[in-house]
Amino acid sequence: MPTTIRLQRESFDVAAETAAMTRGRTDIGAVVTFTGICRADENGNPIAALTLEHYAGMAEAEIARHVAEAEARWPLLGVTVIHRHGRIEPGEDIVLVATASRHREAAFAAAAFIMDYLKTRAPFWKQEDRGGATSWVEARDSDDAAAARWNPPFPIKAGD
Repeated sequence: MPTTIRLQRESFDVAAETAAMTRGRTDIGAVVTFTGICRADENGNPIAALTLEHYAGMAEAEIARHVAEAEARWPLLGVTVIHRHGRIEPGEDIVLVATASRHREAAFAAAAFIMDYLKTRAPFWKQEDRGGATSWVEARDSDDAAAARWNPPFPIKAGD
């Protein structure tokens, strides 16, 4: 199964990444993409930018571990995960998760699973810049609750 995992400063092109995943493939029946975008406002507070830091090497390994777990749970035919780091301004893309499968159910579930684990387990740290005042973003209970829904693994029927 083709898997792409990249951590990068530069932006990415969702359409180009999807095309690369599906080029020449006639076995893929569904591609689900999720793109996380930097917002200009968080709970009524303006944000000038986010700065994302990561633990190089460990972040890629942790993402690969969760992609492998998704592959074990669902019949996937391709996965792409691209996560940016550095300074990201409102309106810019932060993360892309794309999953391919024969059927939509597996592609949707795997994309949600990978994104939930990126939010809670991948070694990234996010700092908000609010016009010169910066603060680190704390982990959210809601993100942990979203990731917890995947444990224990639920059964997937063949062909989903």
